[in-house]
Amino acid sequence: MVEKLDNVDLTILKILQNDSKKTTKEIAATLNMTVSPVYERIKRLENDGFIKKYVALLDKKQLNYPVTVICMVSLRYHNEGFIDKFEEQIKELPEVQECFHMAGKVDFFLKINMKSLDDYHDFVRVKLSNISNIGILESYFVLKEIKQSTEFVI
Repeated sequence: MVEKLDNVDLTILKILQNDSKKTTKEIAATLNMTVSPVYERIKRLENDGFIKKYVALLDKKQLNYPVTVICMVSLRYHNEGFIDKFEEQIKELPEVQECFHMAGKVDFFLKINMKSLDDYHDFVRVKLSNISNIGILESYFVLKEIKQSTEFVI
């Protein structure tokens, strides 16, 4: 699908992933283009699924969620039904910010932001423990974020 994109499309994507509040007029000025073709390109990029959605990145410390936990989960049973059920149950937990199905020693990688270690303890005790297929759960606590980015090189 990337072959559908030309250099102008790629530049638009770079601009928007860096600052999604840039207006079409500002992007057009950066590209030395008029507004209409830039608007049409952005709409096409949205419709074709290159742009999934626009979001605001929030400061977790300002919102009093200073504890980031990386939770590694290994399942007891690995057939398709058990994996699908686990994925659906994880999707229902708003505390889980990210979840990745992994290859290797663990099955799933969860990123969870909490207000405190006590809150994480309650989350594990009340919510994660209700997922019956978890075999091993390992928690790692982030001491310092060195780099956080939603951008990737295109």
